[in-house]
Amino acid sequence: MLMKLIDEQYTHIPFYGVPRMTAWLKREGHCINHKRIRRLMRMMGLYAIYPKPSLSKPSKEHRKYSYLLKGLILDQPDQVWCADITYIRLTQGFVYLIAIMDWFSRYVLSWKLSNTLDNEFCLKALDSALRVSRPDIFNTDQGSQFTSCEWTERLLVSGIRISMEWSWKGL
Repeated sequence: MLMKLIDEQYTHIPFYGVPRMTAWLKREGHCINHKRIRRLMRMMGLYAIYPKPSLSKPSKEHRKYSYLLKGLILDQPDQVWCADITYIRLTQGFVYLIAIMDWFSRYVLSWKLSNTLDNEFCLKALDSALRVSRPDIFNTDQGSQFTSCEWTERLLVSGIRISMEWSWKGL
């Protein structure tokens, strides 16, 4: 009975971890403690879905590029593009958004959503933006999606210089 309730609540709200699930069950009138809920949720293979810290760490085998924008004056479109990934909280979890933008015009050239933080949706956004135009320089952080061989290869083959903001976190 308790496992059925946990399963139904987890299906409805998958970002409930042990503390929130315990509190919800207590509000529903069940006399339980967090240790039992933790054991049952582990047994059922249920874990709270939420963005973990530092999801975008570069891989050690991926090449990092220098930051090329210091002192650069932006005076025309397609001079520098940038990309970044963020997450959007939904009632049933999270989705990840990549946006590719022209720094001069602040125009969003391409964007894609994904429920996983893999490379594919980033590469699709990049391909979509490159169909429109090409920048001289493409600037990103050093996240694993942007240091991946597939991402950097697409830029280099297109004759685009790669710029990466230096990140002190985890390096």
